Amino acid sequence: MKRKLPSGGTGVIFLTAALLALTALPAGAAGPPRSAPPGSGSAPTVTVRGGETKPVFSRADAVTQTVMIETTVDSDRDGERDRVQMRIMRPKETDTAGLKVPTILEASPYWAGTHDIPLYPVDVDDAQGRSLAPPFRSLAEVFPGYYDNYFLPRGYAIANLDSIGTGGSTGCPTSGDRSEQAGAKAAVDWLNGRARGWAPDGTPVKANWSTGNVGMIGQSYNGTLPNMAAATGVEGLKAIVPIAGISNWYDYYRAGGGVVAPGGFQGEDLDILAKVVLTRKNPEVCQKIIDEIAATQDRETGDYGKIWAQRDYVDQARKVRAAVMVVHGVNDWNVKVKNSVQWWNALKDAGVPRKLWLHQAAHATPFRWRVEEWLRQTHHWFDRYLYGIRNGVEREPRVDVERPDGTWETAKDWPVPGTRTVDVSLNAGPDGQPGTLGLRSRSGETQTFTDAGRTRTADDLLVNENQVDPNRLAYLTETLRGPVRVNGIPSMSVRASLDGRSPYLTALLVDYGTDTRPTGARTNTDEQVCFGETVTGDVGCTIRQRHRMETAPYKIITRGWLDVRNRRDFSRSEPIEPGKSYTFRWDLEPTDYVVKAGHRLGVILLSTDHDYTLRHRPGTEVGVRPGVSKIMLPLARGGREVLK
Repeated sequence: MKRKLPSGGTGVIFLTAALLALTALPAGAAGPPRSAPPGSGSAPTVTVRGGETKPVFSRADAVTQTVMIETTVDSDRDGERDRVQMRIMRPKETDTAGLKVPTILEASPYWAGTHDIPLYPVDVDDAQGRSLAPPFRSLAEVFPGYYDNYFLPRGYAIANLDSIGTGGSTGCPTSGDRSEQAGAKAAVDWLNGRARGWAPDGTPVKANWSTGNVGMIGQSYNGTLPNMAAATGVEGLKAIVPIAGISNWYDYYRAGGGVVAPGGFQGEDLDILAKVVLTRKNPEVCQKIIDEIAATQDRETGDYGKIWAQRDYVDQARKVRAAVMVVHGVNDWNVKVKNSVQWWNALKDAGVPRKLWLHQAAHATPFRWRVEEWLRQTHHWFDRYLYGIRNGVEREPRVDVERPDGTWETAKDWPVPGTRTVDVSLNAGPDGQPGTLGLRSRSGETQTFTDAGRTRTADDLLVNENQVDPNRLAYLTETLRGPVRVNGIPSMSVRASLDGRSPYLTALLVDYGTDTRPTGARTNTDEQVCFGETVTGDVGCTIRQRHRMETAPYKIITRGWLDVRNRRDFSRSEPIEPGKSYTFRWDLEPTDYVVKAGHRLGVILLSTDHDYTLRHRPGTEVGVRPGVSKIMLPLARGGREVLK
């Protein structure tokens, strides 16, 4: 099946080159002023119809340009400022007719590929511990490759930037610190005439074709770089669309004071990633810099320190000038949802224009399955803030949330208005374990389990929830009389003691009930959707995907971790007294999930989480006080009543 996107809209407006240089229209303006139509001898025009730019320029005739841009940093310490390489494609009229256009930029450390680098061993105190094999990295998932076909004909330049230390750039990759921020910022500066640039032959070159208005978009590391650039407050960066982007690297490689891996990348850390993307010429010049990262990242305690503060953009949200469309999958355990939610909340506090998409896939771009609406919203987002077109996108519902059946809901904000935090007690069961979850606390004898996470995964430990398991504790609600929507950040307060080597407490929030649910993966359909101009070797079409579904008796909704040595402060480890009870508090990863009527909600307590935490020798004894321990759930309206 093959289909084309509808064109839609009536009423044509033409933007002159002079008008395109404007940052935005005056408040209250309905749209850019009308200018003479094409062919009348006036300046070249961009066509606006129905509140959006229309495809009037030729992708096939586009001109290309490569430029080396000077940054403000010297990350490889060779005595010269780093330079980043940017490759640009733009309408030919920018060369032939004086057309000025804004730029949609995707910065990446991946354009030149990656290296396979062994990962750190994660079995602690194992003299024979081996490095883990490099994981598979699907770069095809990171690059949807449609921007030139879709946006260039609508009057945009498209640019790809090699992050420092990668591809054609100089410097050293440093996994998100201020030097990498400076590399992304330099591209925006050059497009605004504030940074120096050179053609491949060394000739100085300026972006005379640029309006100075820049948008950034990308997924994963490519979605992190827009956050990084925006957090500098760079002038001219008007809008970004970070997809599964990192906002604080501590929350990528650490959690709750402990070493906690990105899903699927057990044993990776800042230095490993820097080596993975080190594709510049003469990479040996970066060895010392990467060794310094390895020496200071601290894989023993997991404490927050200076190296992480240098990679925290949430703290810089007040500097952001760009409108931000945040996109994340609720099943993404690579870049965990916290990265987008804490960014979303910080942007709200900073008064930044923002939108949010939460979808059912894992580490992915909704372009793959919600093609038409994705293109409509991102197109309008860039038109609004890069061209100043008053298309009303900022007045649309701020939030889009995908449900497991593939339908979408909208909301004014997130968590949805009316959400309230509800304390749910972890109570002792009638015969000890398993326990119950209830609004009323019921005390009981201390319940114990022995850590075995070095050899047993979380999925092993949460099955047979109605039976006693010596390696975990389970707490379950009664069968739910109605649906319960958990949306926001669940958190734990657990009165517990630990005696042994493992410093971790892990909590899983689980939906118990056989159902068919998205796994986070996707599969191709037989439907081809065409959205842009096709040129030789580059078809302006994509194959629509759908979510891969699985019928199972349970699903882990979310999880969270604490290194108990960091019970007071993630930046400082304090030993605990073995066997002594403390009150431990920690957050689970944010989520948006509906537990259906007829299911049960469960909390599973573990110590080591096999696929995420460091794995200490088994045998740590954990004692939990029921009744005084609880989970705090952010429940939408009606949720508390269902739990009564």
